[in-house]
Amino acid sequence: MLFVAFEGMGLLDMSGSTTVFWSASLFMKQQGRPGYSFCAVSIDGGLIVTAEGVGIATVPVSDFARAAIDTIVVPGALDMEPALNDRRLVDWLRVTAPKTRRMASVCAGAFLLAEAGLLNERRAATHWASCALLRERYPSLKVEPDAIFVRDDPIWTSAGVSAGIDLSLAMVQDDCGHSVAMQVAQQLVVYMKRPGGQSQFSELLQSQTTDSPIFDELHLWIAKNLQDRKLTVDMLAAQVNMSPRNFARSYKTRTGRTPAKALELFRVEAARRLLEDAKLDVDEIAQRCGFGDEERMRATFKRHLAISPRDYRRRFSILPRRALRDENRSSPATKRVQPYSTNSIYRSKRHNRQRLTVGVLAS
Repeated sequence: MLFVAFEGMGLLDMSGSTTVFWSASLFMKQQGRPGYSFCAVSIDGGLIVTAEGVGIATVPVSDFARAAIDTIVVPGALDMEPALNDRRLVDWLRVTAPKTRRMASVCAGAFLLAEAGLLNERRAATHWASCALLRERYPSLKVEPDAIFVRDDPIWTSAGVSAGIDLSLAMVQDDCGHSVAMQVAQQLVVYMKRPGGQSQFSELLQSQTTDSPIFDELHLWIAKNLQDRKLTVDMLAAQVNMSPRNFARSYKTRTGRTPAKALELFRVEAARRLLEDAKLDVDEIAQRCGFGDEERMRATFKRHLAISPRDYRRRFSILPRRALRDENRSSPATKRVQPYSTNSIYRSKRHNRQRLTVGVLAS
């Protein structure tokens, strides 16, 4: 494996991914199986200084001119222009890719793969803030704006920074099996694993990044009180010491959505998290998140995500598959679906959110 380095690259883009493969190698060797062999390379070799000011020792790519390369991972940078204008780097990627089993990029590294012509007519992911620019600059590729990572063999691309860890875990699972990937995730204390199709966005995080600091405490309060089905505009307004009418108007102006729509999105996100990693049945999750029952939660999931809660759990749960099979047996009405694989990319349909309403609140 070769990790490509260039001046100004993001340190975590490379270190997060290399740590995953290093950890996997340790567990593989414990089983008497060969681990990964990897190296940091650059066009001329020598010390490469990252955006954070940390130096990385690299060897020149020419040292691997006759080597069998399995995987090449390309990091991103805050400013990709110098790397994109380095024709030797771009040409090396273009020439080397056909001789490599798979290519991968982390964050804005997708721009380098695209510049080398490796993403033509392919699906790709990058940092959410760069999706529009990537689409505009390379119109032949299909940008997946919500995906954490996208696998379009033999090219893998990931969203911003830490998503490179998710991509690397998926690669380890593909190469070494679920057991090794689980061990790596546990050692690194990360989720095993956020599937590629999950949204890059958290509703709570998005609400914090809007120009609405006066509602930050309210959002935290909502997150802690979702089990209450009877949350009303009056109750929310009282939390911020505003009249219901003024609150509804101010909230819509500052966040871009009505309190009703925001509350439903909070409920959906909380339910998603529990479906992914909690050993609770679906009806109990529906009650904990304030939907009341599974049927109401199912209708809401269909509107937001175009998928039922049970199907979502099958695709994205980190629970052992036996636990999911046991739950399926207890629900004869459940339809059979194909297990989730890293080849499948599920996209949450954010553009539908603007049409959503909440039963207990007036829009």
